[in-house]
Amino acid sequence: MPATPPRPPRRGRRLLTVAAGLATVAALTAASPAAAHGHGHTSHGRPGHGHHGHHAPNPRTVDVQLLSFNDFHGNLETPAGSSGSVTELQPDGTTKAVAAGGVEYLASSLRTAREGHPYSVTAAAGDLIGASPLLSGLFHDEPTIEAMNKLDLDVTSVGNHEFDEGATELSRMQNGGCHPTDGCYEKGKKFQGADFPYLTANVTKEKTGKPLLKPYWVWKKNGVKVGFIGVTLEGTPDIVTAEGVKGLKFHDEVETINKYAKELDKQGVKSIVALIHEGGLPANGAYNYDCDSPAAGGGISGPIVDIAKGITPKVDALVTGHTHNAYVCTIPDPAGNPRLVTSASSFGRLYTDTTLTYDRRTNDIVRTKVGSANHVVSRTQPKAADMTALISRWNTLAAPVANQAVGWISADVPRGTSPEQPLGDLIADAQLAHAKTLDPSTSLALMNPGGIRADLVHAASGAEGDGVVTYGEAFTVQPFSNTVNLVTLTGAQVVSALQEQVSGPNEASPKILQVSDGLTYTLDLTKSGAARVDTSSIRLNGDPIDPAASYRVAMNSFLAGGGDGFTSLGKGTSPLVGSDDLKAFNDYLTANSSSASPLAPPKADRITVVK
Repeated sequence: MPATPPRPPRRGRRLLTVAAGLATVAALTAASPAAAHGHGHTSHGRPGHGHHGHHAPNPRTVDVQLLSFNDFHGNLETPAGSSGSVTELQPDGTTKAVAAGGVEYLASSLRTAREGHPYSVTAAAGDLIGASPLLSGLFHDEPTIEAMNKLDLDVTSVGNHEFDEGATELSRMQNGGCHPTDGCYEKGKKFQGADFPYLTANVTKEKTGKPLLKPYWVWKKNGVKVGFIGVTLEGTPDIVTAEGVKGLKFHDEVETINKYAKELDKQGVKSIVALIHEGGLPANGAYNYDCDSPAAGGGISGPIVDIAKGITPKVDALVTGHTHNAYVCTIPDPAGNPRLVTSASSFGRLYTDTTLTYDRRTNDIVRTKVGSANHVVSRTQPKAADMTALISRWNTLAAPVANQAVGWISADVPRGTSPEQPLGDLIADAQLAHAKTLDPSTSLALMNPGGIRADLVHAASGAEGDGVVTYGEAFTVQPFSNTVNLVTLTGAQVVSALQEQVSGPNEASPKILQVSDGLTYTLDLTKSGAARVDTSSIRLNGDPIDPAASYRVAMNSFLAGGGDGFTSLGKGTSPLVGSDDLKAFNDYLTANSSSASPLAPPKADRITVVK
């Protein structure tokens, strides 16, 4: 990034020395987490971190309320199963699951939280759309953008999933207009686009070098100004289809934020919040866990830690996402002063309420006064009537498609937590069957675990009856609209791909490919790196893989583009593109099941795991 000349020192930039900062952190971490009650306005449990923090009267300052959330993923209706609850830490150290989420409740929570706060701004940290349930995904996420407009979202960064359908479609989400293929969904109604700006500071067009959309935005009220810079993770091209990021470049998060923080500072905007679609891994999954214990930021790891430590002190708070975790942490900035880093889980189950005390004389945030807490979007509060009406309207449009039966199952087909998943095997088998209709010589299929978004549940979700798989349920499992692609790989490349599951960028957090029937091998988790894959055990229909031989391999377009760090899969030759992966899945269910003979879950015995 081009360098910008340093600005003169600002008087009163920070009211906090390093020593005082450490004392403040110690005070903030002294109290234990509190349990959640009511409609979700639960304090994080640290002094100064409650919803209605009280400060001594000071005409110089005004409290700005920052409400934030992230990774909504089109979950307009209340999420089901484990996706519909959060873990809450109790005073005695035990935990319990609390039902949460749904845009009817999120809207109510935010509207209630704003009461009594004349200075309030609502921001998000990306992945509002993409990988969405059918109600939103079937309509290219127009319903979610409409809902975000109604709940008065002010600004958001982009996430990686905002690029699932490419830059042109993201621009349509911002600017409006009917879908170029599917057209307008309601007679006489044209999609209006987002009322709020999508910020793409570190995403530039290859041809011009300019940001795809706005890099930053400034919220203003009665002379109070807060700047927002929005970025997504630099590694987005590794986790999105090649077509989705075509013509775009993704830049370093820290360098980009620092560049635009200088630009805002020169414009007189001294209070700055970074909206970052990258996150961390708290040591405890409870939303009210104190991740500032035993010291500031002591309970969090992951990419956001190094990012936070590198971002200029000009930035006063970081709202983050991507990892779907919940945390309110204090990670010291490069000057050693405590700075807030937050994330509100995912699917609209939590929101973060942060108090930013704004000094009118310096136009800056008084860091000693910053307080924040995550709150549960509880389902015990009244629903927002306008969101209920929105859901009902779109459900009416979706019903003819969503309720169609596409197959039958004899029991739950889960994603599971083991390296091999019954549902993953089923999807891989479906893709192999589809690929064989295109090229009978196809040998195997591979499926990325992150592309499997929900369990296939035996119990009826509506009036269809137990064991019936509807189009809507299948869509929820595979919502990405990838295609089934065929490529030729050498045996050596197949082996390399299996090793890439547990090495390179995937070593710290393995991504175990789901495999079609006939491919078997041993995964030894007692070893490290590529050695975890026992190459001598790899068999295809009982025969060892021949490194020099050629194999026709089916996979979705995401993997065929080298996604998730599988560079070997991106080197395939003689490509052939089939139908979309959802059609392949539905066709397989229809062909291999009936009400009289439902499909049994695969045994998940293709990968032998040594622990």
